[in-house]
Amino acid sequence: MKPPHKPSDLRGSAQPSRIYAPPTPKVTRQKAAKVLTAAERAAFLASRPDLKPKS
Repeated sequence: MKPPHKPSDLRGSAQPSRIYAPPTPKVTRQKAAKVLTAAERAAFLASRPDLKPKS
């Protein structure tokens, strides 16, 4: 059988523990994607024949 709860157990600690940092939004950790121009995309696909669409 468990011992009964004491009032000090229910209140929590006087000093809040800072073991973990407060969470940050995930959006701030993501890098912005680079959008290729049409010329850059064509040059990249020309250098990678394995990525060309099969037709």
